[in-house]
Amino acid sequence: MDDARAPDTRTARITAEEALALHAEGKPGKLEIRLTKPLTTARDLSLAYSPGVAEPCLHIHRDPSLAYDYTAKGNMVAVISNGTAVLGLGNLGALAGKPVMEGKAALFKRFADVDSIDLCVSTEDVDEFVNSVRYLGPSFGGINLEDIKAPECFVIEQRLRELMDIPVFHDDQHGTAIVAAAGLINACHLTGRELKDTRLVINGAGSAAIACAELVKAMGMRPENILMCDTKGVLYRGRTEGMNQWKSAHAVSTDRRTLSQALEGADAFFGLSVKGAVTPAMVASMAKNPIIFAMANPDPEITPDEARAVRPDVIVATGRSDYPNQVNNVLGFPFIFRGALDVRASTINEAMKIAAAEALAMLAREDVPEEVAGAGGGAGLRFGPDYIIPHAFDPRLISHVSPAVAKAAMDSGVARKPILDMQRYARGLAGRLDAGMAALEAVTERVRANPQKVVFAEGEEEKVIRAAIAFRNAGYGTPVLVGREERVRETVAALGIPLPEGIEIHNARLSDSNLRYAEWLYARQQRQGLLFRDCQRLVNQDRNVFAACMVALGDADAMVSGVTRSFSVTLEGVTRAVDAIPGRALFGLTVLLSRTAGTTLIADTAIHERPDAETLAQIAKGAAAAASRMGLEPRVAFLSFSNFGDPGGTIVSPVREAVKLLDERGVDFEYDGEMGADVALDPQLRALYPFCRLSGPANVLVMPGLHAAHILSKAVPRLTSATTLGPILVGLEHPVQIASMGASVNQILDMACFAAHGAVMKD
Repeated sequence: MDDARAPDTRTARITAEEALALHAEGKPGKLEIRLTKPLTTARDLSLAYSPGVAEPCLHIHRDPSLAYDYTAKGNMVAVISNGTAVLGLGNLGALAGKPVMEGKAALFKRFADVDSIDLCVSTEDVDEFVNSVRYLGPSFGGINLEDIKAPECFVIEQRLRELMDIPVFHDDQHGTAIVAAAGLINACHLTGRELKDTRLVINGAGSAAIACAELVKAMGMRPENILMCDTKGVLYRGRTEGMNQWKSAHAVSTDRRTLSQALEGADAFFGLSVKGAVTPAMVASMAKNPIIFAMANPDPEITPDEARAVRPDVIVATGRSDYPNQVNNVLGFPFIFRGALDVRASTINEAMKIAAAEALAMLAREDVPEEVAGAGGGAGLRFGPDYIIPHAFDPRLISHVSPAVAKAAMDSGVARKPILDMQRYARGLAGRLDAGMAALEAVTERVRANPQKVVFAEGEEEKVIRAAIAFRNAGYGTPVLVGREERVRETVAALGIPLPEGIEIHNARLSDSNLRYAEWLYARQQRQGLLFRDCQRLVNQDRNVFAACMVALGDADAMVSGVTRSFSVTLEGVTRAVDAIPGRALFGLTVLLSRTAGTTLIADTAIHERPDAETLAQIAKGAAAAASRMGLEPRVAFLSFSNFGDPGGTIVSPVREAVKLLDERGVDFEYDGEMGADVALDPQLRALYPFCRLSGPANVLVMPGLHAAHILSKAVPRLTSATTLGPILVGLEHPVQIASMGASVNQILDMACFAAHGAVMKD
């Protein structure tokens, strides 16, 4: 069920005062409108409004489909309610329901980058409500109906679907049904059941319950295997009391009359009713390995603890976040609309709902990323009885569910703009929420096209193993884990995931290449104070040295390390086998990613404490080349506290000299300095210096020293919504990247991609 439930101090872990304070602080509410185009000059206004706005108006008049190209319609959903069924609070009215509608709009943006606006319609009359909404189609790409009581919600949704040519979706019905169906798929899989043969009891006959019944029937469950109950008992054929056309559609021939009788021998239970509706005795009467989805809010029909006390073999899901297997609508509606909008679907049909449920089910069977635990999902989650539904903060939801929905829309003929490359589309979706993914797109595309063999030096570490598996599964190439094979396999077994084919494991101590590596290393280090036995020991015992030898001698294309040792210690081991490129500076390049400022590279963030002019010039050339490889047009700013001599001082001399050196060498990229960071990034401040050679905001910032680089690269992500990647090592003869100690799986994977990309570009 939707996690935006009525406050309950036992489940929500918040107080009423905290909730009120959040909604009132700063700008009241949870939404605001932001501009997507600059409106800073008179020309900007002329283009965005009069007279420039006339052009898109005329084009749309000639071809209405162009509204998706020239307006926000294609990414805009209306969240609409009359407030007749607000959460579990009842008929509060349209105005009192507005905080929920704002929250829904916020979830659309947070989880799927869908813009939405809440519209609260103050009428309980079905005809008035339908007529209020039907004429809004030109403004929106979809309609999300919310918190409308049954049975009116059935009529409203059906009539609007018939009248409008955009998706109309009542989330209270279908969102719950889709997520519950996903969990049922996996529960049946774990208990060895076929969905079509499963006997299901549904308690509750409201909008969500009826939607659940309709969806599982569409997925293949036999109608005669579903018994639905309301407050008066089983819906059976011939019953007249408390019936309506929607209930009658799910009545079956049966002699069972009560919920207790219905549950005898049943395989599964969906509860969409009230607290305490199911007793331990009822659970005890169910079939072997029963499946119970007790989804009443805020308290379930029976708690997982109560159910397990009588049936230890039970699989339980609830609508609560403090128990495993939460049936949460936020797993569905943002990603369903994302997929529907992106193919300009005319409706959301059964095929799209089934595709969403199946995608959710399959995602739960995959390895769980660390971000989920960090968002409160708990550590050690893996597919099984306590994890049959993905966690709401799983970052992969958008790239798994939305493409499945989009494809189903295309296959079922309701898509008006088919997507030609679904893999690229899925990767692009991940980038909408994670600026790092967007910036890595060009890098990963090249690596996929040219897979590389990358050594993961710390191959016994859980995070490293998971990153290596992700590297293999993403099609980046062949990962090589350096470690003891039995230890690696023990770790993989503990994770509960299979070790894919195509992953190599090399034990440094037992490798057939040890002697070759030791002899080669001795030839390099014999005049650096090392004896042959020292080199043998390093190859046998230092995995960074072993991995670096593999790369240096062509047994692998690149390597990544650093998770268990500091940057400097790791680099020391690597450089025993891999040299810096002659005539170039070895330095660290941090990629700063911001939705507002784009991609900015900061150098040097790893090596040189106080670089001289020659080193600064080399860093600038190397960073500009790296920017070009990432698809950027480099604009290099040499930063300082001084702007072109004001104020003066001796400390800026190396920066000024570096600019002069580049002047003499005639490089092919924009550069200038010395200048402050504000001047480098702000065109209005830069206009004070008309002689400045930068044609736009700098995207490569060359720092005057390691102290300044560290302060900038560490502070900005914590003060803003920006993220960082790196530091990326630039300037080694062979591609090696060093992740930070304690790096996440995704960060290790990113560094492995950069290492592989270095090998691609080297070739």
